Amino acid sequence: MNNETTTLISLKEAMKRLTSMELNILYSYVIEVLICLHTRVLEKLPDLVRGLPTLASVLRRKVKNKRVRVVWESILEECGLQEGDITALCTFFIARGNKAEHYTAKVRQMYIRDVTFLITNMVKNQALQDSLLRAVQVIEKGKAVRTPEKQKSSLEELIPSVKN
Repeated sequence: MNNETTTLISLKEAMKRLTSMELNILYSYVIEVLICLHTRVLEKLPDLVRGLPTLASVLRRKVKNKRVRVVWESILEECGLQEGDITALCTFFIARGNKAEHYTAKVRQMYIRDVTFLITNMVKNQALQDSLLRAVQVIEKGKAVRTPEKQKSSLEELIPSVKN
């Protein structure tokens, strides 16, 4: 199974656990991040605005157009995102978009105080969970903070050994 299939299956499982309101809140973060990325590409490539009317057009063009690819990669880096995040977020958007409703930041905060808690407890697929958490960070803080892949957590690794 490829990453997109795994994400889609996990998304379907998460949809069973989440209310439609909670899904709409997650959708709102996802759509805002995707719009933000598309807008930033257009700002950096003003001469290509007519040729890049959607994020999908950006994703298609970056494969063959080095200039679009370089801008796209720099924007992802600025935001603290990676291609895998975009795959997961686009999968969420495609799976949920036709029945979703966008909630503004004020409305989201009225319904759910801690969206991070919601995501970490309801979304079991680690890749999808991480991507949704980074989407929230981008919207709320302007940039996602990537955590190191391997964090030393045991006391033995944190405390230097003492030799007799």
